[in-house]
Amino acid sequence: MTNPTTEEIGDYIAEAGKLAWEVPGLPEDTPKRAIKTVGIIGAGTMGGGIAMNFATAGYNVRIVETTQEALDRGLKVVRGNYQRSSDKGRFPQEEVEARMDRFDGRLAIDDLADCDLVIEAVFEDMELKRKIFTQLDKVMKKGAILATNTSALDIDEIASMTKRPEDVIGLHFFSPANVMKLLEIVRAKHTADDVVATCMNLAKDINKIAALVGVCPGFVGNRILFARQKQANKLVYQGVMPWDVDAALNAFGFKMGPFQMSDLAGLDIGWSKGAKTENPIRDALCEIDRRGQKTGAGFYDYDENRRPVPSAVTAKIVKDITGAEPREMSQDEIIEICIYPMINEAVKILEENKAQRPSDIDVVWLNGYGWPPDKGGPMYYGDIVGPQAVLDRMEALGKEDPEFAPAETLRKLAKTGGKFTEIDTGGLKV
Repeated sequence: MTNPTTEEIGDYIAEAGKLAWEVPGLPEDTPKRAIKTVGIIGAGTMGGGIAMNFATAGYNVRIVETTQEALDRGLKVVRGNYQRSSDKGRFPQEEVEARMDRFDGRLAIDDLADCDLVIEAVFEDMELKRKIFTQLDKVMKKGAILATNTSALDIDEIASMTKRPEDVIGLHFFSPANVMKLLEIVRAKHTADDVVATCMNLAKDINKIAALVGVCPGFVGNRILFARQKQANKLVYQGVMPWDVDAALNAFGFKMGPFQMSDLAGLDIGWSKGAKTENPIRDALCEIDRRGQKTGAGFYDYDENRRPVPSAVTAKIVKDITGAEPREMSQDEIIEICIYPMINEAVKILEENKAQRPSDIDVVWLNGYGWPPDKGGPMYYGDIVGPQAVLDRMEALGKEDPEFAPAETLRKLAKTGGKFTEIDTGGLKV
């Protein structure tokens, strides 16, 4: 593809957004389940943010926490978010009260029994989610939709804890859930058609951009993100500094690179003191209380305005752990090493029928991960650089690590000169 015009890219993105709402094999007249009261399990950052979407759209929300203190804290954050919007003139003060009046805080999952939809938004722990869904199966009324907000775990396993797997679906909101537009709707093996139709409809009601995806580790968005993160980490082990990786991705158009993003999220997610994880650099940073922006230091040092500054402490830790001498690498090469594996992973997702169409993958990355709009999405960008360039890079990366071997469809595209955006493997299959 020759360099597309801004207008051509805009037209593609608009069409991709429209197509994402179309679900082949799901008739438009599929009955929808009536949703009036929504239950949320967890009033933390995710649960509170998810609840705000529904309260804002006029739904009654019943939100459950394990302690009164946690519940009060969560509702206080929700009120603060609404109040800030009102103070900025987005809606009048009385609207703050109207929205808060739709919240009903409770301390027992049993109190959700008569909700029409319940969304579990606890932290990523399979045993905890299995336990919650076992309980939901016992207490929820017949016909209720049981949803999990997991970002990567096996929803088929979660659904297997119930005697009604047809009622179980993934509703993966992005953080902060009251701001981010994307909603990955994850269709599990037994999810009923009317549950899918209802959730697609609900996404419109709460002003989200929906993409229907299948069950695999990380679904569509995070699975592709994991591929990028692994390559970024490999570069650091080869002596490329984290800020050089970030700078290349910033130059590509991402507002945040992988290490900037890690610092923002908090390096201690999934880490505890003394832990030895698969990321020793992260472990070492956390052990000396460099846990990201919240502690004023992570991969970067932060000044009083939270501006990131390359850190001599981090550079020493990287060298001590990797043994690699610091090295220069061109931004173009860093971009290829981090971005082309994302394209390859997206092709594998299509081969496995875990996405409906290539443009849905672009919708996910444009709306959930800050992919630069002037590059259209991973699939569209693949067409800009061409399949042969992607294949050449993946052949080299695949020799280093078989996990990054080129997808068979990538080989075919390079041979035939085909387009990533025109890949047709038969759509989403469960």
